Amino acid sequence: MSDFTDIEYRVDGTAAVITLNRPEKLNAFTYHTMGEIRSAVDQSVADPEVVGIVITGNGRGFSSGLDAQVLANVTSGKAPSDRKAGPATNDLPGIFSYLLEVPKPVIAAINGVTAGGGLILALMSDIRIASSDASFITVFLKRGLIAEHGSSWILPRLVGTGNALDLLWMSDRIDAATALSLGLVEKLVEPDELLEQACQYIQRLSETSAPLAIAETKKLVCRHLGTNYFDALHEANESQNRFVASPDASEGAQALLEKRNPKFMRLGDESAGS
Repeated sequence: MSDFTDIEYRVDGTAAVITLNRPEKLNAFTYHTMGEIRSAVDQSVADPEVVGIVITGNGRGFSSGLDAQVLANVTSGKAPSDRKAGPATNDLPGIFSYLLEVPKPVIAAINGVTAGGGLILALMSDIRIASSDASFITVFLKRGLIAEHGSSWILPRLVGTGNALDLLWMSDRIDAATALSLGLVEKLVEPDELLEQACQYIQRLSETSAPLAIAETKKLVCRHLGTNYFDALHEANESQNRFVASPDASEGAQALLEKRNPKFMRLGDESAGS
């Protein structure tokens, strides 16, 4: 297991748990922090024991976003221009955009303050489970910035255009109950149940759903957000034809006949491919 300084990493059953660990800074990101998060995500994807990834924070914050000193360097032009969006980790610009292409489910277990880049981390996760203590603020426009790092794409799809513009323009802090009512988070739980609920979600997936099919479904859903129905239906049909003939489909049918839980291939297995 890799050694980390800004995060903690452990595997809990079938869930890899990545915990942001700069509580005195409300888990604000430096470039080093973001690099460690990416390394931990890559480690999780490569581990066949891991079905899904849970990201949370220590202390009062999930993450307050970019560290104040890093932000000052970026906005003053002291940081190299190719670093302004964070580490160059994939072909998509913006911090944490790579999470959209991670083949395993990514659950944000939002424990507290979630602002700016911290909100981007939550938005780019697949599902958001929030503690009743959590709060949310976009903050970008209050710093003279625009809706950054893909928030202009993902936020309207979660909460609708009007609500997205209101959250971005006004940059008001909202509580967890409001976030739930807007559709910004999918589930609200008590603080002491947060991590358990997130890990249980991954465990349930491991018992019922094929990891390869989870990955393919995530890819199709993300791609089809920007695709017309004709192309989307044809692509889904092509994918369906491949999966019907797969070993996982045969195992799923056999498990149904034998009234048992299926034993699907895991991502990270050499036999499962990439």
